[in-house]
Amino acid sequence: MTYHPKSDFVTVMMERGFLADCTDYQGLDETLTKGTCAAYIGFDATAKSLHVGSLIQIMMLRWFQKTGHQPITLMGGGTTKVGDPSFRADERPLLTDAQIDDNISGIKKVFSAYIDYDSSAPNKALMLNNAEWLDGLNYLEFLRDIGRHFSVNRMLAFESVKSRLDREQSLSFLEFNYMILQAYDFLELNRRYGCILQMGGSDQWGNIVNGIDLTRRVLDNSIYGLTTPLLTTSDGKKMGKSQDGAVWLNAEMRSPYEFWQFWRNTTDADVGRFLKLYTELPIDECNRLGALAGSEINDAKIVLANEVTSLLHGPDAAVAAAATAREVFEKGGVGDDLPTLSLSHADLGDGMSIVQLLVKSGLAKSGKDAKRLISENGAKLDDQPLTDAGLMIDTTALSSPIKLSAGKKRHALVKLEG
Repeated sequence: MTYHPKSDFVTVMMERGFLADCTDYQGLDETLTKGTCAAYIGFDATAKSLHVGSLIQIMMLRWFQKTGHQPITLMGGGTTKVGDPSFRADERPLLTDAQIDDNISGIKKVFSAYIDYDSSAPNKALMLNNAEWLDGLNYLEFLRDIGRHFSVNRMLAFESVKSRLDREQSLSFLEFNYMILQAYDFLELNRRYGCILQMGGSDQWGNIVNGIDLTRRVLDNSIYGLTTPLLTTSDGKKMGKSQDGAVWLNAEMRSPYEFWQFWRNTTDADVGRFLKLYTELPIDECNRLGALAGSEINDAKIVLANEVTSLLHGPDAAVAAAATAREVFEKGGVGDDLPTLSLSHADLGDGMSIVQLLVKSGLAKSGKDAKRLISENGAKLDDQPLTDAGLMIDTTALSSPIKLSAGKKRHALVKLEG
C-alpha cells in the first residue's frame, strides 16, 4: 500500500498497523480532511464483558476521536437476538432480552475509559443501541423496502458465508438475516447521524460492504468501510485468549493484576506490534522497545503492560500491578523466599485440582482443610481470591509460575519443570 494519507486518522491507522482493507482509501481520507465526521463500530452483547480481542476496535474509536472526529459505539441490542454467523462453525446460542440487556450494561463500563461521551465538543462520542430501530420493524415493510436490495447470490458468495456452506455446515435463515440487519444499521446511522464510516475486524468485510451498497441504493450517499487485521499472536494463537480462557476487560471478570500479567507475558516477537496497536507511545519509541533483545525485552514488556493497563484501569492500577509482580517474582523477600512446588508434565497429567495443589505446596494439611480455606476466602491464586474448589490447573495454566496464598503471610510458587 503506497498511498500517502492527508488526514490524521488514516495516517495513524496506517503507521500503527490497524489497516487490513478499505473500500476507498482516497475517498475516505479526503472526506476526513473536510471537517468532523462520524464513524461507528458495532459490538454484539454475547457476554457481560468484551475481551482483549475487541481492544483493537476500541482503540480505533479512541484514535478517531483524538484526531477530531465523532466515534459512535453501537450496542447490538437488536442484532444479538440473531447472532453473527461470520466465520462460525455453528449457530450462536440465543439469548433472552433480559440476558442481552444485562450483557450491554456490563459491556458499556469499559468504553468510558477510552472514549469521551461527556464532552461539549462537536466530536462528543455517542453510545447507541440498534434495538432502537430494529425492535420495531414491520416484517413485510422491511422485506419490501430493504430486502429487495439484497441479492442472495451475492450474499452466498461472501467468504464468511461460503466457508460455512463449503464445510456443509447448516446456516439458518435467522443467521442469514444478520448481514441484512447490520447493513440496515449503517443505513440508519447514516440517515440519523450522518455516519460515513463503519469499522470492524476483517471478518466483517462482507457485512460492511452490504451496508455501503444498501445506503447507496436507498439514500444515494457515499460512505466507507475500513477493516483491521484479525489479530493472532506470533505463535498463531487468537488474540484475547490466555492459558485460563478469555482475557476479559471488565475488572470483576479479570483483575487489573491478571490483565497486567497477560501483557507482561507477551511473546518477544509481538512486543513492538502490540505497543503500536494498544498504546499511544510514539512510533519511534514502539520500534525502539520492540527491537530490544535478550533480557532487555522484558523491560519493554513491562512498559507495554503498564501502558495498556493504565488506559483501561487507570495509572494507579498499573503501578499496583507492577509492584505486586516485582514483589512476587523479582524482589528479594516474598518472591525469593517463597517455597516452590515444581511439577513435571507427568505429575500434572491432564490437570490437577487447586485443592491438590494447596495440599502439595504445604499451604493446606488436607483436602478438607484446602476446601475450608477456599470457602472462607482465605486462599488466593496470583493474589486474587480463589472461589472455585473444583478449579483444574493444567500445563497451559502453568506456562508461567503461579502464586498460591493461604491467608496474608503464607505463599508458595507452583511451576512446571522443563
